[in-house]
Amino acid sequence: MKRMFGAAVVALALAAGGCAGATATTNDASTSSDGVRYDSGLHAKLPASVRDRGEIRLVTDASYAPMEQFAADGQTIIGFEPDLASSLGSVLGIKIEMVHGNFDTALDDVNKGVYDGVLSSMNDTPEREKKADFLDYFQAGTSIVVQRGNPQGITDLKDLCGQVVATEAGTVQDDLLHRSQHGCGTKMIIKEFKTNADALLQLRTGRAVAVLNDYPPAAYLAGDVKTRAYYQLSSTVQYEPGLFGIALAKSDGGLRDALRQALDRLIRSGAYNELLQRWNLIGGGLAASSVNAGSGTAP
Repeated sequence: MKRMFGAAVVALALAAGGCAGATATTNDASTSSDGVRYDSGLHAKLPASVRDRGEIRLVTDASYAPMEQFAADGQTIIGFEPDLASSLGSVLGIKIEMVHGNFDTALDDVNKGVYDGVLSSMNDTPEREKKADFLDYFQAGTSIVVQRGNPQGITDLKDLCGQVVATEAGTVQDDLLHRSQHGCGTKMIIKEFKTNADALLQLRTGRAVAVLNDYPPAAYLAGDVKTRAYYQLSSTVQYEPGLFGIALAKSDGGLRDALRQALDRLIRSGAYNELLQRWNLIGGGLAASSVNAGSGTAP
């Protein structure tokens, strides 16, 4: 999320993260190398403008492993969500690009037509549904990340009162921190940053006592060999569990419906479950897709 325009664009060419894609053909039974079947009928349901362009562009903040992160080359975006995008492209027979961009302005940029959608661990909330439709594909709550050893003894949100806390701007975690201020005698000092990586740097260097992340990235930080020496979970509590959704413009119902049918195909086939297992995310899987389930106002 260092910049929105001129950002690093990573073409998933239907092969990111080990999920090889299928080239669109007239054969309804064609199958990609990972077993995901191409559906020419669903390809035909894509908006003509998308089919003519030959790609779907989804914006993401690639600083949220294992959901999305840059590979060692600093350019390729890998993780559960890029793999999910690749598999959706395999079903639809179209290239999908994951574009590294600004999370805080992502919904506005989708509505301006800069991107087709957002795939960036974005929670489906009633407030966000005023700007976009959400195709829900995952569920998780929020956890508190602290320095290894938990030197401040933080176990709950109330322990953050009077402390410096870092967060990524525009996230539900940012909102949760501000709402939690009402229970504080001494207010938190909430520092907002463009990316989650920037917020974590504040924690690692002692300029903040905690960062709030969704549970999967928080658990990843606490367990990965590259980061576990610096971070741990403050507790096993997950605050305000919710749904993650691919955010799409409300005017783009055709694309939303085609992607939803492709996602349902992945769930029924078992390919979705294989992706969850690949990234150790099985606990957040859904039995079926939904649209705007964050508010219960499906279109």
